[in-house]
Amino acid sequence: MLDKSIEKPPRRTRFVDAVQVATSLATNSGLLKPAVLEQQQIMDTVAERVGSDDFGDPWFERPLSVLLESLKNEAQLHEAGAWFAVKQCEKVLTDRLWAQQWFAQHPEILARPLLNPVFIVGPMRSGTTRLHRLLSADRRFVHMRSFETISPVPRPGFTHEGTDSRIAFAKRARKVAKLANPHTLAIHPTGPMQPEEELGLLVNSFWGMKHEAQWYVPGYGRWCEEQDATPAYEQMARLLKLIGWSQQASSLKPWVLKTPQHMLDLDALLAVFPDARFIFTHRDPLRVVASSASLAWNQTCIYSDDAQPDIVGEEWLRKTQVQIGRMQQGRKAITPDRVIDVHYEDVDADWRGAMSRIYDFLDLDIEHAWPAMEAYCQEAAALKGQPHRYSLAEFGLAEHDVMDRLGAYVQDFAVPQEGKAANARR
Repeated sequence: MLDKSIEKPPRRTRFVDAVQVATSLATNSGLLKPAVLEQQQIMDTVAERVGSDDFGDPWFERPLSVLLESLKNEAQLHEAGAWFAVKQCEKVLTDRLWAQQWFAQHPEILARPLLNPVFIVGPMRSGTTRLHRLLSADRRFVHMRSFETISPVPRPGFTHEGTDSRIAFAKRARKVAKLANPHTLAIHPTGPMQPEEELGLLVNSFWGMKHEAQWYVPGYGRWCEEQDATPAYEQMARLLKLIGWSQQASSLKPWVLKTPQHMLDLDALLAVFPDARFIFTHRDPLRVVASSASLAWNQTCIYSDDAQPDIVGEEWLRKTQVQIGRMQQGRKAITPDRVIDVHYEDVDADWRGAMSRIYDFLDLDIEHAWPAMEAYCQEAAALKGQPHRYSLAEFGLAEHDVMDRLGAYVQDFAVPQEGKAANARR
């Protein structure tokens, strides 16, 4: 909720302060080895632990290298933040090794088709999550769940009949996230079994804005903006097939997918998913920029003692402008019959009407989906906690800063603005 009275961003919790102090003391006393953000050392450690060095397509090594350099030179991580970054990289690499093992053991996985996927594409904080979860309630679609984006690859020994250990891991991760910064759960309420975006499948290639929202790594972000992301999307497709197989989902059902990263990578997405259909979401950029900066701040301040809200605000204004510009350029390659535009405010005011229009676009009968979507809305209301409050001012921005750069977007897509949308939230 845009609240112009807020002038300072929230601080991180005392739990994070305590973890950082403890990590610093343990490192300085020799009880804990300092985190080493060196690519080969991290890869060697994981390969030795797993007993394999087949990480799959080596394309990921370049974005990993650039990310590590940004972490060392730009992110200003404290000791605990650096330790966590290494562990996160190790986990992603472990998942890659396990994925290769699954593909070798079950070649039928990669033979699964990915037919007519539906991609919800919009800037961060533009209502993509709500539409994604409404569509995910319809069993005619296949969707990812939160525990699967946290851990896309089943552990060795997984069976369809057994208990999936990734669910318990996701529950533990959520508890830690709540201790580290409960604001993040107010911004994006979720649970292990909730429908979730495929962000973790791109992270599996060390690709995308997830890293920029977690750490201050502008060099990495700008490097990514100049690269062809096709290999990252090819790996995403392989992992979708693995997840569909682990779910025992019908390969004839279309996936419903979403993550703001697609705004930047439409060319790569189309190269890998040529029959994709697109729901583009739009929202007042005053809200998008302020809410995106708030989301990034509430993560960045966990890992660094030197996070600066003004710098975070400027970076996410820039990033939002880049996202929108790339989206406008990329969608020129998509035929109009595969595109629908949806305004955040329209869904807020009448979600049933908006969903009816989307189902007409998808050429699906909506009547069978109403009960499941109504149940989701009731569940979401129960899950939702305190509203997410944020402002431009707490990140050193004014309305004219945003509109000078994004006013044309408002006009091009007839986006309702602050004060004209009666029911805008979050």
